[in-house]
Formats: sequence, structure tokens, C-alpha cells
Amino acid sequence: MGDVWPSAHPGVDLSDYGSAYLTPADPVEIRSMQTLQLIYEVGKFGLDDTGGLKVVQRFTNDGGRWQTDNPAAMNYVTAAASNGVSLDLEVERLGHQRPWDRSLCVTLNKGYMRPGDTITITFGDRSQGGPGLRMPTFCESAHEFRVLVDACATRHYMPLPDRPAITIMPGPPATWRAILPGLRRPERTFALCLRADDIWGNPSDQVDGTFRLHADRPVDGLPDTVTFEKGQRSLRLDGLSVPEPCVLRIALCDDAGAELARSNPLVVRDSTLEGYWGDLHGQSGETVGINTIREYLEFGRDLAMLDVMSHQANDFQIKNRFWDEINEVTAEFDKPGRFVAFPGYEWSGNTPTGGDHNVFFRHEGRRIRRSSHALLQDRSDLGDDVNTTSALFNALKDEDCALFAHVGGRPANIAQADGGALRTSVEVHSDWGTFEWIMNDSFDLGYRHGLVCNSDGHKGRPGASHPGAASFGAFGGLTCFLATELSRDRIFDAMRRRHHYGTTGARLHLDVTARFDGQARIFETDPRLGPGGSFLSERAMMGDIVAVSDDESEITVAAETQSPLLSIDLLRGAEVLETFRPYDQSDLGHRVRICFHGAEYRGRGRQTTWTGQVRFAGARIEKFTKINAWNHDRILEQTGDDTVEFDLLTTGNFVGFDVWLDTVQGEAAITTNHVSQQIGLSSLGVEPVTLEAGGLDRKVTVACLPDALSHRSFSVTQRVALAPEGDTPIWCRIATEDGHLAWSSPIYLFRET
Repeated sequence: MGDVWPSAHPGVDLSDYGSAYLTPADPVEIRSMQTLQLIYEVGKFGLDDTGGLKVVQRFTNDGGRWQTDNPAAMNYVTAAASNGVSLDLEVERLGHQRPWDRSLCVTLNKGYMRPGDTITITFGDRSQGGPGLRMPTFCESAHEFRVLVDACATRHYMPLPDRPAITIMPGPPATWRAILPGLRRPERTFALCLRADDIWGNPSDQVDGTFRLHADRPVDGLPDTVTFEKGQRSLRLDGLSVPEPCVLRIALCDDAGAELARSNPLVVRDSTLEGYWGDLHGQSGETVGINTIREYLEFGRDLAMLDVMSHQANDFQIKNRFWDEINEVTAEFDKPGRFVAFPGYEWSGNTPTGGDHNVFFRHEGRRIRRSSHALLQDRSDLGDDVNTTSALFNALKDEDCALFAHVGGRPANIAQADGGALRTSVEVHSDWGTFEWIMNDSFDLGYRHGLVCNSDGHKGRPGASHPGAASFGAFGGLTCFLATELSRDRIFDAMRRRHHYGTTGARLHLDVTARFDGQARIFETDPRLGPGGSFLSERAMMGDIVAVSDDESEITVAAETQSPLLSIDLLRGAEVLETFRPYDQSDLGHRVRICFHGAEYRGRGRQTTWTGQVRFAGARIEKFTKINAWNHDRILEQTGDDTVEFDLLTTGNFVGFDVWLDTVQGEAAITTNHVSQQIGLSSLGVEPVTLEAGGLDRKVTVACLPDALSHRSFSVTQRVALAPEGDTPIWCRIATEDGHLAWSSPIYLFRET
């Protein structure tokens, strides 16, 4: 952990300031209500009048917010001194340095304490009717209550070497998952991963029983049943294969035959390329996340069934010994053909200097070039820092690495410098939200970037990154790399050729192909950056840079989706050329979808809160379902026969709901804190009605849908005219019924001169 605690103190050792422990220290379940006591014993300096201590926790903690005002409410905190001295308690906002944002300050008032005296802090005090302290939504091997002491009343707090902590365990199963890999060749072996997540998205260890498997195609090696035992968080079936090309889906059923989960589609076909799923962006508790780097990689590989990962800690928190550990652990986990792990880090410069960029090295042992030493005391390598993306690109120009531009707390500013061949892609979706605008910025600047989605997960769940109940608003994304094999070399080839697509977490199959009337020239590297290899072909795939002699090209988009398809948008740069749907006006029923989109602005405080209600005047709700409502503490509820109430958070993504009405002849009266309007239900058609609400693409959309959707396979072909000058970037956006989105990397077409 790159902590910069105060260095000046009167003692010889930090243990001079005392000791602390938690009771009880037994594991607890996520979101349970607990009462925990932190016992601090005063050290050899004693505690002077107006001195005291702080208890700090990580900002990732989305458990109950401590409070000292209402003893009958949850999360009530009290403290008592063994010698009876009065204690003042203050819950501080942003009370300590990153990542220890949560802080409780305990100050001695009109008295002092001797060595050996104790202070007992009760978190979740139930003695006056309170229900206890609410635990976080995610599992954590060491949920810490870090103690800092101001022994000499200087307001100079020193951390104790003790790190009181409890283990947080998953809850009971709520949602089943059946996960297949991406594109595969016939007779290539693959694995099926099964797990049951609790309501907050943690793989549960409370499953016990035998379950049935049903495949819609013959699968060699697939058993009829599988058995889970308590304590088992996932089950992996290796050695499966399909002899012939097909699209395979596998259903997991209970003993009575009821379907619990249907897998994502596995496309099996004769192809030089296969699809490998990755989440290359997240971090662990050694920096601003939770758990260890080893637990982080194990979760992604074993529970989320990822093929490709990297660890992306903020550079200004990476101590040199942790950089060595990152390299050691990724080398250990990297197993060609089974799992790829890249060493890397997040260059975390401020937005004016270029903003967040992910750096991935092909090999271990490379020098880290940080944006700053903001949380590092060791200054011996300060001269290696590069404070702008211009300097970063120059420092890495001879390195075997690739970079992504990232929109996190610090949005990337890709206009600050052209990364050339180093910056291969921009990240359009993560736990922070959805950011199509960065792709449009790239087009405007004339760059030729690919598109990726990752989680930037801070809660220890790469590849299955639920946002929890705090400031993150979206489910973490995934990227599917199209490569000839699962190895660092071939995944790097896919990065540099932009042969990949991203999703908001769904595992679907996506093809985008350009066909030409004659042969076109496909470049292996961007020709604007200097000479490179090229070849002639009558077709190109997503990510390709192509010189075309024709005035137009034939574009085909084909998708196999995990959930029924809603739409395919074919885009030329920022322009939507056409929207394709597997239904038309005649298929519409009594189903209405209302969604809330957008963010405040591009920066760190982008969270938009939506509060209000929708009332269906003249219509009655017969069925109600939520879309992308990941935060179960937020309100999205049917509160009457004709009313839905909400208090929601969006961060560039969208949250919404479907209602099935008894009639579409009434009105939807939409009332929010940003925009309000009445919409006649009978006027709704295939195209959604949009209520603009300012901010950054902040809006409400209202659409009528068929009562049921069933198309999971869809293909469209369209001829597209090329721009007379410059690039014609062709890409697509997929929307599915369950609220997920996917985007292809663009094909960059330009007229051959």
C-alpha cells in the first residue's frame, strides 16, 4: 500500500502508541447487521488531554455510514474510556488520505489516559435499540478498522502496526450463472463454468445439491448432472468439445427441470481466430481496492472464467517492492493456452496532463514510469517520473507495450498527445459508467483507436464486477479479443490490430465485416505512422485499417446474444446510419420501457441522481421488471396499480424498468428532478421518445416493445458510402433485452490514392 503516513514521531517504534483488536473477530456475511467492538490499549506515551485516535477504513467500503446522533438507527457508534474520561466523537468526511477516506475521530475531553488504559469503540451499538452496523456488499478477506493515534495532542496521527480486521463472506444464492467461452473451432476443448451469485453479485459458498445440464447441441464430455457441495463457490467442467460448427447454449436446471440459468452463446466454426474474454483493468487492496493481487487474479480466472487479465494499480501508490510483486505474480499466473496475465499499471496523471491511461507490458521486468510519487515516500526513482502523456509516450516509445485511455476518477484527455502506435484503444465502459463520447473524441482528432470495456473494479470481482451500493453506478465491462491462440503474443497482436469488441458485461458473439467489390489493401500497422506490412483482400474485419478503391463498401453485422436482441445500430463515426430491430410496429404490445441515462459531466463528480415517479393514467400495471438496477439500496419499485417510484443513480450508463400494461391508451406522467412530461401511450412507436435533461447525455427514454422477444441470432447487411476525404470509421452498437450493450472496434476505411 502506497501510504504516506506522518514520519515524525517521538517514539522508537509504532507499537509505542499502543495496540488494538476487534471482538468478535469471526467471519460475517455480506450486508448482515453486526455489533463490533474495537479495543484500544494506550501505549507508553499515554494519551494527553485533547489527544486521541482515529479509526479509518477504505473508501471502497459500501457498508453502513457510521453515525453518532441517533442511537435507535443503524450504524450507531459509541466510545467509552476505561478511566471515565469524556470522549468526543466526530465522523469525518474524507477524514484521511486515499484510500482511507472513512474516518472516526475520538478526542479526549478534559482529561488524559495512562499507559494500559483502554478505549472501547462500539460499532453498531444496539444498547439503545439500534439494529447494528451494516456490512458491505462484497466479500473481503480482511475488512480493516485501521487505528491511528495522536498521543501528544499535536493532531499528528500515527498508524498502529496492528491491523484489526474481520472476514466478510458471501450470502445465499440468488442468481445462477452458466459461462461458456467465446468463439472456438470445432473439436477444440473448452470449459463450462457454473456458479450461483448472492443478491449483490458475490459467488455464493452456500450451494448444496445436484443439478441438471441440458445442451441444445451434442457436447462431448458434458455430464447429465453436476453436484455442488457447501463451501464450493464455482464448478468448472473442462474437456468439453463440439465436433461440428454450431451455436451452442447450455441450460442449468434444478432437479425438477426448472431452468436456473442459460449460458451465453458459444459459436463453434472453422476459423483462424478464437474469442478470448478479458477484464484488463482493476486493482487490489495493495493500492485502492480490496484483497490481495493473488486473490484478484484467482477470482478472475477461477470464478469469472476470464482468459485475459492485468493488474492496474494507480502508479502513485505502487511501491517498488509491490511493482516487483506485480511482475512476479503475473509471471506465475500466465499459462499460455489456459490463462494470460500481463504486468502493467495505471498511469494516473491529472486530466490536464493527459488523464488516466492503462499500460500493459508484454514481458516482466520493465521500468515503471509513474505520473507522480503522490503517495510514495521513497523518492529514489523520482527521476523516472513522466508527468504528461506526451512524456509518457516518449518514455515508452521503444518499449514492447500497449496503452488504453481510461475514463475513471480522472478522465483521459486524449487530445493532450497522440499516442501513435502505443495507445491502441479507448475504454468506453467500466464500473464508472458508459463513455461513448471518448470514441467520438477520437474520431474528431483523427485517431484510429480500437474500443475496449473493462471493470476498473475496486471490490475484488474482476470479470463479474457489480458496482455495489456506493458511487460506482454500472456493472463492469468485458472485452473479447479475437486471436489465433491464447498467449501474450497473440493477444498483443489483437490489441495492436484492434481485433476486439467490448460489452457492458454480457458475453455475446459479434462479427463486423466489410466486403469490397474488388481487392482492398489492409494495413498491419497504421500507415500514417510510417511504412509497415500490408496485404490485399476482398474483406476486412473489425479494427482493420483499409485503403479502398470503391465508393462504398458492404458491411455485415452478425450477432449471437445471451439475451433477446433489441437493436443493432450501424454507425459511421458519431453518426447512426441505421437502426435494425428484429421487430416492427405491428409487433408492439402492451410493454413500455422507461430508462434514465447520462451523467452530470465528464469528471469525477459525474454521478446523476434521478428521483421521482411515473404514473400510468388510464392504465394498470400487470407486470413490472427492473433493468440494470444493480444497487439494491436504491428505490425502483412499483408502489401501486399504476405507479412506479424511483431514486436512482446513473454515471453515464442507464437504469430503467419495463411494465406490461392492461392497455396502451392512457398516458405516462413522468416526473423527475431533472425533466417532467406527459406522454400519450398510444403515440409510442418503435423509435423511443426522448426527454432531454441537460448534463452529459442526460435523458429519459420511453419506448413501446413487443410483449415478448426471442431473437438471439441476427444478421444485417448494408452498403455504406465512404467519405470523399479522410477516414470512414464503421462500427456498431448492440442492445439486448436485459439492458446490456456491446460495441465493435471500428473498421477504418479510406479512399486509396
